[in-house]
Order: sequence, then C-alpha cells, then structure tokens
Amino acid sequence: MYPYALIDLHCDTLTDCGKGDASKSDTLEDPAKVLSLSAIPQQTHWAQFYAVFTPDQIRGQGAIDYFAANRANFDRQMEKFADRVIPCRTAGDMERAWAEGKTAAFLTVENGSVLAGRMDQVDVMARAGVKAFTLTWNGENEIGSGHVTGHGLSPFGRAVIPALEERRILVDVSHLNDTGFRQVLDIARRPFVATHSNARAVCPHRRNLTDDMFRAIRDSGGVVGLNLYRPFVGPAGTMEELVAHVEHFLALDGEKTLCIGGDLDGCEALAAGMNGAEDVPQLYEALEKRGYGKALLEDIFWNNLRRLL
Repeated sequence: MYPYALIDLHCDTLTDCGKGDASKSDTLEDPAKVLSLSAIPQQTHWAQFYAVFTPDQIRGQGAIDYFAANRANFDRQMEKFADRVIPCRTAGDMERAWAEGKTAAFLTVENGSVLAGRMDQVDVMARAGVKAFTLTWNGENEIGSGHVTGHGLSPFGRAVIPALEERRILVDVSHLNDTGFRQVLDIARRPFVATHSNARAVCPHRRNLTDDMFRAIRDSGGVVGLNLYRPFVGPAGTMEELVAHVEHFLALDGEKTLCIGGDLDGCEALAAGMNGAEDVPQLYEALEKRGYGKALLEDIFWNNLRRLL
C-alpha cells in the first residue's frame, strides 16, 4: 500500500554526506544512492528536502564556498532532471510539481557553519531558497554545539534564530544539544522543527528528543521528522521498534506534529530492512495494518508538513 503523498524532511543525497567532493556529481540520480529519483515510488507524490550537509571541519570562507558550490550543483541538477523534479520554495510550488507528476525538491542546510559567523550570509540562504536550517551538526560551530558537548548557543547563535525566522527559514534543532535546545525555546517566536529525530524514551540516544522537547516543538506549531537510521530506532532496528516511536509521539498528542525525516543517504543502515526510498512506504503499510486510519496516516506522511509550509 502506498501513501497518496510523502514529504521527507531530510536526506544527505545532494552532498553524498560529505564523503568527497560531490559538487559536480549527479547525486540525485545515482543508482548507488539510497535515494535516487528513479527509486522514488511512482505511485506516491513525493517531496524531498535536500540538505547541503557540511562536515564540522569545513569552516570560515571554506564553508561559504562549500555551500555555494553545492547550491549551484542543486540548481544544475534541477535543470538536468527537469523532466522528473522541480525546485520548490512554497507549498504551492510543491503541489504544482505533484500535478505534473514530478518530485518536489526543497533546499535545506545541515550545519550552520555555512554562515561562517556572518549575519549577512542569512540573506544568502534566503535568496538561495533554503527552507530549513539545521543549526549544528555533531560538533561545534559559530552558532553553538551539537550533542558531543554541552555548550549552548553563542551570542551569534542567539541572534541568528530571529534572523532565520524573519526570512521564513525553518529553524531545525536536530543535532543540537539539550542546552542549545532550551535556549532556542526561549528565543524562538515562530514554529521550529526537528527534521530527523526520534523519541529518546524509546531509544536513549542523545540525538533523539525528550518528551518535553517534542511537546515544545508541538506547542510551537512545528513538526518532527521520524528518523529511519537504525541506531536511532532501537537495538534491533525492527519495524516494531520504528512503530514504537510513532506510537510514543502520538501518545504525546503528536497527531499534527509527526512527519517523516528519513535521513536517507546520511546513514549506513536503515531500520526494518529498508534499502531505499522505494521501501519507505512499508512504514505506511505497517501502521495501516495496526488499524491507523487514512486521515492520520496522511497527516504523518505529508499533510502536517504541508500545513506548516
């Protein structure tokens, strides 16, 4: 059974998860990738958030140049594969892509090091069409720190959040540590998101969200993308463990908050034996078999994020 539509909040396909210089490669249609345009189920209207993932060691002008090169590659591939994919900035753009039977592609950032500590670079992000902005990766940058330290946001980081909000770029707290999360909660005035994070109560990894974190995102009007990376799902990485995250978030009144954020091409192994984008609808089928209704499943797989967009 395939969902009518699926919006995935996060993948690392564009930059090949920083494994090398992918800025001139056709990463979006590489058969070696978990997520290739050809692997996307034709039975499902698909929207994909493509992240410019920047490794922690790339800093300063190097990070600015890295973003520019990968943004140019995104634009080049949008033109090359225009028969199958359309670059989007709004929900209206996405629905027009679907009406043409094409994948809708949004550009995002993973790791705020691309700003190089410069506020003027926020305008560069806005002009590039960046829709969501993951503040940190695992380590530290000019904004703050990921889960490898307890350091919170820097003064620059605290100033960046309202600047992103003003330009309608979604603030993404996936990877941010607990101290930084609490500071975002104090600063944010618009809905914010966790593009690819699971429930810490189900799988106690620091990359996952506590119940209070989930409630805070829920109450802001934001969304949380369910991560399919096996170590963030559970020790066995089974479909049952993945469904347990869904059920836990639903028990926190997350019916209008939960989305999909698969982390495709950003991890070595997906949960439940999934191998590619074509397998993601297996989660839809598993939830349907457990008695979840069509309206709720449509909210999780696409409608919650469509409303936010």
